[in-house]
Amino acid sequence: MALYAYTFASYAISGSAYADNDLLRKAIAGGVILVFTLINVWSVSGMGKIEDLLVYTKVVILIIISFVLINNSQTTLPTLLSEGPDFNVFSILIVASITFVSYEGFQLVINATNEMEKPEINIPRAIYSALVIVILLYVFIAVGGILTIPFEDIVRDKEYALASGADKVLGHRGTDLVILGALLATSSAISGTLFGASRQMSAIAQDGYFPKKLAKRINNIPVYAIISMALLAFIFVLSGSLQVILEFGSFTFLLVSLLMAYANFKIRKSTKSSTIVTMVSVTVLAAGTVLILYHEFVRQPKQLIFIAIIYSLLTLSAWIYSRVKL
Repeated sequence: MALYAYTFASYAISGSAYADNDLLRKAIAGGVILVFTLINVWSVSGMGKIEDLLVYTKVVILIIISFVLINNSQTTLPTLLSEGPDFNVFSILIVASITFVSYEGFQLVINATNEMEKPEINIPRAIYSALVIVILLYVFIAVGGILTIPFEDIVRDKEYALASGADKVLGHRGTDLVILGALLATSSAISGTLFGASRQMSAIAQDGYFPKKLAKRINNIPVYAIISMALLAFIFVLSGSLQVILEFGSFTFLLVSLLMAYANFKIRKSTKSSTIVTMVSVTVLAAGTVLILYHEFVRQPKQLIFIAIIYSLLTLSAWIYSRVKL
């Protein structure tokens, strides 16, 4: 949520004179978290309708953006690959590990099982169809971006590189379209994460591993869990930059996914999971976890210390809570 809110804020002010104002960026990030917190507390059905509108609109806009960028490309992919900077598969795998948090939506779908009609049918349908759509969108947007925007501009402008590059190639209308697509994409991500993760927090509290207050529901909505998620997300926004939030989030999500995949491997008979698929999942997720740790150790040792401090605080808090509870 912190990652999406920070990116939302970056795009919201990307075309203004305050584009590099970090304080304003964090204030806007806190504001958008507050808006979707109120929406989630207000109504599940209302949130669902808003989420549908955001998702359908952003998909249409992202498709338009990708085709417009590709049609205005300054080079071809073979030329770019032959003349561009050197890269290797190892670097690509590290980047995939660092940005792994972008795929958390597939996991969050499962958290809404109890509030879904026919989950045994709709969850597989949602995940497999979303995989195909997301792959196509990501590939077309990425290809359009690198064919149209010079590498040095992408590196310089970072989180709002697409908007900045579109302005030079497509003018203000193109920039406005990119910004709108980014705002819708990050908005729906904030709302979806808040919805799914708060349900997970509520379930954990119901099992006794979080304070019981977080399991309490008002009109079948885990209000306290939603508010807690929002506050924690805003603390993360205040605590660091986009890169720190991204890499901490990706490492955590990789670790959680690895543990989930291992648990599923252990109970694969009862979940009727493929032995091969579960083994591949465990192997790939373990490799991703090692790769992101390697990257942090070699390139960003200070961020590794930051991540270690957060985990230490979380561990200490969990230990204190367990002692107090006992």
